[in-house]
Amino acid sequence: MSLMPDENEGSAAPPQDPGDTAEVNEDTRDSNNSDIAMTEVGGNGASEDRMLEYLQEAREEEGGEGMAGQPMNGSAFRKFKAMEEAHEVDVLSNTNRSPSSAGSYSTPDDTPSLHGSVTSSSFAGSALGSRFSPSPSLRPFDRRFQSRLHPSNPGNLLTPRALSPSLLGVHSRESSVGSKAEDIGIEGLDDHSAPWDIVRLTKLKKISAQLFSEAGKRSFGTPTCITVSATIAVGTTKGIILVFDYPQSLKSIIGHGTKAIECGAITALAVSADHTTIAGGHANGHIFTWELAKPSSPFLRIPPLAPYQMEDRKEDGHVEGVSVLHLGFLGIRHTALTSADDKGMAFSHLATRGLGAIGRTVKTARILGRYPVNTAPTNRPRKPSSVLGLSVLPLGNSPERTDSMGLVAMLTPYLLVIVSTTPIAQTQHKAVRPKETASDSALSGCLAWYPAVKLKHAPSGASSKPTSSKARLAYAWSNVLTLLELSTIEAEGLEDPNRPPTLEFRVQSRYRCEEAIVAVQWFNRQIIGVLTVTQRLIILEDVPLRVTETFDLMPKRILHRNVFGDHLHPLVNRMDEEGSIHPHVADAFYNSFRTYKGRVFILCQHEMSVGTLSNWADRLLAMMEVGDFIGAICLATSYYVGKSNKLTIGLPEDPLLRHPMVEEKLLEMMAASLRYAFGKNQSSPRKEILGKEQLQELATACFDACLSMDRTDFLFDEAFEYFEQGGVVGIFLETLEPHILDCMISFIPPIVVKALIIHYASQEQESRLEEMICHMDTRTLDIDQVTTLCKQHQLYDAMIYVWNRALNDYITPMIDLLTLLVPQIQSGMHENGDSVHAINALKIFPYLSYILTGRVYPTGEDLTEPEASNAKAQIYYFLFLGQAITWPKGGKPFLTKQNSEPQSSFPYLRLILQYDAPSFLSALNEAFEDSFLTGATDTLQLLNGGKQDFGEDQVFGRSVNRQYIVHILLEVMNSTDFPPQDTIYLDMFIARNFPKFLQFILLPGSALHRVLVGLCNPPGDDIADDCQLSVEYLLTVYRPPDIDSLVGLFTNAGFFRVLKSIFRSDKQYSKLLRVYFDDEEALEAVFDCIADCLRPRSGLNEKQREEVKTVIKQNARKLINIGEVRTARIIHSYAPDLHDAMLSAIEDSPEYQFSYLRTILEPSNEHERPEMGKPAIMQNKDFVETYVCLMCEFDPEHVSQFVGGLQSGDLRLEEVLPAMESNGVMDAAVKLMAREGQIRQAMDRLLSHLGTLETAFVAVLKASPSVEDLEASNNAAVQSLESLQTYAQVGVWLCQGQMKSSLRRLQRPQNHKRRPEKDLLNKEELLWLDLVDTVVRIAKSCISLIHQSIATDPDHPNHLQLDTSKLLVHLRKFVQDTFSALLAATSSNQQTSFLHILRAFLSRASLASPSLADLRNVLGDIFDAYHYEAQLLSLANRLLDKDLFIHVDEAAHLRQRGWKPSSQTCEACGKRIWGPGAAGGIYSAWERTRLENQRRLESLREERRLESDGSLSAVARGKIKARDATTTTTDKTNGEDTGEQQDEEEEKTDDTGELVLFSCRHIFHRKCLDGLQIQREAAAATAVVMMEDEEDGCGFRCVICHGGGNEGVGF
Repeated sequence: MSLMPDENEGSAAPPQDPGDTAEVNEDTRDSNNSDIAMTEVGGNGASEDRMLEYLQEAREEEGGEGMAGQPMNGSAFRKFKAMEEAHEVDVLSNTNRSPSSAGSYSTPDDTPSLHGSVTSSSFAGSALGSRFSPSPSLRPFDRRFQSRLHPSNPGNLLTPRALSPSLLGVHSRESSVGSKAEDIGIEGLDDHSAPWDIVRLTKLKKISAQLFSEAGKRSFGTPTCITVSATIAVGTTKGIILVFDYPQSLKSIIGHGTKAIECGAITALAVSADHTTIAGGHANGHIFTWELAKPSSPFLRIPPLAPYQMEDRKEDGHVEGVSVLHLGFLGIRHTALTSADDKGMAFSHLATRGLGAIGRTVKTARILGRYPVNTAPTNRPRKPSSVLGLSVLPLGNSPERTDSMGLVAMLTPYLLVIVSTTPIAQTQHKAVRPKETASDSALSGCLAWYPAVKLKHAPSGASSKPTSSKARLAYAWSNVLTLLELSTIEAEGLEDPNRPPTLEFRVQSRYRCEEAIVAVQWFNRQIIGVLTVTQRLIILEDVPLRVTETFDLMPKRILHRNVFGDHLHPLVNRMDEEGSIHPHVADAFYNSFRTYKGRVFILCQHEMSVGTLSNWADRLLAMMEVGDFIGAICLATSYYVGKSNKLTIGLPEDPLLRHPMVEEKLLEMMAASLRYAFGKNQSSPRKEILGKEQLQELATACFDACLSMDRTDFLFDEAFEYFEQGGVVGIFLETLEPHILDCMISFIPPIVVKALIIHYASQEQESRLEEMICHMDTRTLDIDQVTTLCKQHQLYDAMIYVWNRALNDYITPMIDLLTLLVPQIQSGMHENGDSVHAINALKIFPYLSYILTGRVYPTGEDLTEPEASNAKAQIYYFLFLGQAITWPKGGKPFLTKQNSEPQSSFPYLRLILQYDAPSFLSALNEAFEDSFLTGATDTLQLLNGGKQDFGEDQVFGRSVNRQYIVHILLEVMNSTDFPPQDTIYLDMFIARNFPKFLQFILLPGSALHRVLVGLCNPPGDDIADDCQLSVEYLLTVYRPPDIDSLVGLFTNAGFFRVLKSIFRSDKQYSKLLRVYFDDEEALEAVFDCIADCLRPRSGLNEKQREEVKTVIKQNARKLINIGEVRTARIIHSYAPDLHDAMLSAIEDSPEYQFSYLRTILEPSNEHERPEMGKPAIMQNKDFVETYVCLMCEFDPEHVSQFVGGLQSGDLRLEEVLPAMESNGVMDAAVKLMAREGQIRQAMDRLLSHLGTLETAFVAVLKASPSVEDLEASNNAAVQSLESLQTYAQVGVWLCQGQMKSSLRRLQRPQNHKRRPEKDLLNKEELLWLDLVDTVVRIAKSCISLIHQSIATDPDHPNHLQLDTSKLLVHLRKFVQDTFSALLAATSSNQQTSFLHILRAFLSRASLASPSLADLRNVLGDIFDAYHYEAQLLSLANRLLDKDLFIHVDEAAHLRQRGWKPSSQTCEACGKRIWGPGAAGGIYSAWERTRLENQRRLESLREERRLESDGSLSAVARGKIKARDATTTTTDKTNGEDTGEQQDEEEEKTDDTGELVLFSCRHIFHRKCLDGLQIQREAAAATAVVMMEDEEDGCGFRCVICHGGGNEGVGF
């Protein structure tokens, strides 16, 4: 019994013949070597022919000679022309041949890919840093000299040099032929430009003429499918198979005159492994096989199953009427093949041996799918399926154990299935569709095998013996292509040879395309061709599945058919298991797209074409033919360095194999291109040269190519000669520049150097020339030539570099630079720093800095030993020898004075110091840090005992040390010969270096004292800070004995840091603090000094503390000016006894006093200064009173809050009340008076202030008609009313406070009798009466004034200037708030009567005005407000009552609602405990309780009804003893039967105890729960246990829910 997959299992693509494999046996390895005769289309122009002539001429001149030690494959290049002319004829000539060798230029072979090979690098030049001008004379000692060519931070600096042409965009293909298109890089060549990209297609004219002519269509029908092997077979719509050879001759017409033409169109074709047998599948399900040698009759016929056979099916086969879509021969047999149809079924067919087609029988076995007739229908509908692709594993030239298994891969819309057909059908692998499949991509599927083949070269790291590759399957679902590798698992021990091997399938990689993939084919072992639904050909590398090329085949109009659309239509726009929604089903392209041995065959709608992947030689030739020689050079360079896709273009991965192949052609192309560009071709009449832009691109391409091949000899021997003879040497030199600056080229021939100097000097670009010379290797330079030219053109940086690097001479540059100084010093021109000589002369200082610190000038690179020591010794010898020297030896001595003047000692040192002493000492300061000046004695011993013979310069120079240099400098730079402006730099130099090298420099105290004195007299403010820093350095190691005598000098010089250090070390804290006050640049530091001096445990005695405080008193005003807030904090923390002095110092500044007092009395953040603590200074009444008075002026709004926090007695009223009254802070005054018990006086002052505010408001009202600023007038009126309201609230607060105090004083019991109406008002009522009377009077007068103003002159333009409506609202609220407060206060106080106050108020109002008409409006507003507030209160009460009822009602329903168990059995023991028939009578007891509760509820309702009628007796109203619960429970109605008695009996016989029900609806027996529950939580849940004895409940926890807090109830 065979193992067959389900109907939804996978499929595969058409069979693929191995492109680079040998066949299995001798018979199958023989194949036709015939060619297809094809005509050449088109021709080349005159320029293209000349280009090929130039290439041929260049090859002949070189004579086939290559690089030394590398053979040239010139024969292949000589065939360029012939190969191109015969391209159409020979395109298929090598189809049946074995793969070519690695040295040929055919398609890629089986050479293994070596990923990770050498990649190319960019040749773009880097920008150089900007040039620094020479250093100024006043240069700080802590900076480093930098040369112009070695900036301190080159990364952030830009080059002033114009961009070199080589840095422009790399050459584009069109630029060589005069196009103005934008340049692109080598990596960005056009992927779609013919004829140098991907596939070069050629139309098969003869075959196309026979297939698509009208006669051919009438005779054979239109083509439907093709297959390619040793022949080209084409299936047609009339069931005929046409077989052509490669010369395009029709060899056979198969099926004509047989029954095959009655079976419908050819829908599938397959050729056997030995190319002798062909099989065709037809549209109605028939399959015929034919021997190509005997095409008259079929070799084998496999008919489909007729409909009557399906009813009682005894054999397998295709159903009649179903198209056969895929065919494939199994192995090398002619009688074993497999097939698949469009209904999703696949079969394997095996024919027995016989004497002919009649004598053979065919055994068919189903290997995939189900028959459409379903004998056992199910409820679930079957999903439509089809075999999207089928591929049989072909045989490679490497024998494998899988060759005899007959592996077939099939792809369905749902699965990939791989089945072995021999000896029985068995599924080996299944795979579902990958999740990466795009949800909106078309539904498609295809696949193709590539067999195992022998490798010509063993993989890297393996043995030298060639190995074999593994078979691989490429399959695609929609837009995802997967590469699957097949391998066999070796069994342990002895293995049965007859047993099939165990297979392993491993996914190697996946590729996600942008659109659906409809066909996939292998070009060879390493290249896969993918055809998309938009007819775009994508070339992929095998393992990484990396896209290397793309090509648009849409113009070819490939033939495609709608094979699966109708059958798989239910899957369209329907989401499947993977979440994909396919908008449509793609057409079938697999029968029109075939590959064979590296060639691709395409069946189009009107023609048939063949093509091959263009190799690297073809592409270069195509570009040269169109005249794009620059693009060809750039492309060949990319081939050489490995940037391009080497596998696709036919180049090996190994650089050792690739470089010789490309190098020869690259040199030939460059030579021919140069000859063409400059018109040097001997056979061409053209003699003019190309334009400048094209020559720049050609030079750039040649430079990049030669540098990639390391063939600079071609550049400087041939290319330079062409540019020089053409008169455009500047283009070559400017292209050379960035390569020199980037250190890509360092060896320059002398002839090129000379041309370089002449060109840039003529262009006045000496600076760029210097940069290049300083980057050259001096060993290749002509020293005399370069130095002469550099001195002639003032290129001193380059000249110094050549002298140093080429001759190791560091003295000659010093002499050349000093030669520039002598005339300037003698003529006094050294002040003019703008001259060329002055600028060059200043280069001596960075030169000294670089050499004495071991760096190359001017590049800044480190010198190696012993070169660095030799250079330093020469410089020290030259400067500190003490006399003029002869250099070079044997010449004339270099003198600094002319006219036979006597030479002074140390002439060169003096000359430099006279010119610029600060810069020299700054450079020497850098040199002092070098270790060369350390250990001179050891150096001399090494020189004396060494074998090397040193000259005088080395012996003396290596003996120089720091002590000697300092001694010479002190001797030379005396006050007689040098001004103080120069000697002070020597003092700074000594002061800074003496502490650092104390063990190497010995100086007497007198010398150090002179240094200190000299530093105290800086010549300018610009170096004063440097002088002070130098003094600080020196004082760290030297302590003058008469330091006090220097204090005056330090003070005059303003060296405050020095003074601070001296006074701190001497513990003279008072002087130290004075220095802090004098240091205007660091005044903030005085606070830290005070804190250090006065803090606890500071070490100061009492006398020193007093002296410090005295200084603080003397500078109190200055300290407060620095910061009054910080001053207050410091003084309050460390010297609170100085507050009086500090406040006295700022008596004329009340703002400072207020800020000072606020800081100490009201600290903003008590945690900021923990040492301040709570302000205990509040006990000082003078400070508090002063602060309150100042607060009334500067922050009146805060007075009331501050006063409210004080206690009684903290303030004296007579001191603060005048300030409060004058500034209008009456609320604080009232609080103070109330606190002192002066309630009546406080109310009088408040009422008086209210009168003042009334007067102000009235004045605003009267003045409003004459005020032009409307907004200001309205704001003033509103502010006045707001002030009235505020102080009215103060009066309310005063009255309420008096009422509270009177209640506390009242000791007698309260009398609830009504007070007589004529009873006199008490004090509290009088206060309220005065306040209400004043408020009403003010409101009445103001309202009357407003109405009067409106009524008297309604037509006045300014009478409505104020917002009267807004003012009236404020006035009414003014009265309403007061009466509301009165009503609220009297409602809860029995001693104060609202009615008494109101009666007294009305009486007083009647005395003042006999008619109450004036009060009508005011009183009406008051009572309207009361009515409105009452309505609001009533509404609020109703809302609250409603919300309360809702919540109470919800709570009652939740309490009455019960819990229903989730099951009727105990969760622990599983016994039935609930529901009808439960053991123990629990359910019946619950039912009785429910009925009893219902009867009790009805009884209560009846009692309430009777009670409302008044007819209930005492017994009915519950006045007698209730019956016992047992009696109530046992009472029965007449309708009850004896079932309950039976339940009671069962309860007595089977008592299981209590039940516990949780809110999670789990129910337990009590005893079961006690046994399961391990830990009890008393507060987690409360179980209410209702038993017969009504015991109290206990806390339970559901063991199933793990104590989730569920509440349990027991019953």
